Amino acid sequence: MHIMEGFLPFSHAVGWTLAATPFVAGGLLTIRQRIRARPEQRMLLGVAAAFAFVLSALKLPSVTGSCSHPTGTGLGALLFGPAAMAPIGAVVLLFQALLLAHGGLTTLGANIFSMAVVGPFAAAGVFKLARSLKASFALSIFLAASLADLLTYVTTSAQLAWAFPDPAGGFIASFAKFAGIFALTQIPLAISEGLLTVVIFNALARFNPQELQDMKLLPAGEAQA
Repeated sequence: MHIMEGFLPFSHAVGWTLAATPFVAGGLLTIRQRIRARPEQRMLLGVAAAFAFVLSALKLPSVTGSCSHPTGTGLGALLFGPAAMAPIGAVVLLFQALLLAHGGLTTLGANIFSMAVVGPFAAAGVFKLARSLKASFALSIFLAASLADLLTYVTTSAQLAWAFPDPAGGFIASFAKFAGIFALTQIPLAISEGLLTVVIFNALARFNPQELQDMKLLPAGEAQA
């Protein structure tokens, strides 16, 4: 993720910015409604944002023009819904671009779309599917956080392949190259992020199960994972 400044062609940078903007705007409305209804959740929202900032700031060199790192968006997506993570992710990525030189302003839209749109919606969808299949709370959390991380990088691979298709094999060959290189570092990172997210949710389930029950994440009586 974190496609670096100036790496994407201008038309792609503009296109991804336009694609991400409605999600950010909709997410702001979602957060406003949530905080208005439950003002006590402001601190938990801040924790989710800080979690995403810290994890996504831990980068490893990977594909030229990009890097590998945890995303941290699964936690907030499950607590507040995937829409809320678009503006949170936008703020996180903006500060990282300005303060840490991770990513850039011209590539902000592409990075938001992969990390703060695709990742969170994947986390929410995987969690609901796992729970519907009677998976345990811990396994559902692990799958949601891990696959959200991996699908973020699948999206980044597609973004880079679309911008830089292989001269011989086109988009498919380029996507395979980008995804293959990302996989070397991202699969272990995704597993680690999934385990860390389980630890956090286990703590919440153990010490504040009512909060998770109010959020429809934990059924009554399932006090811990």
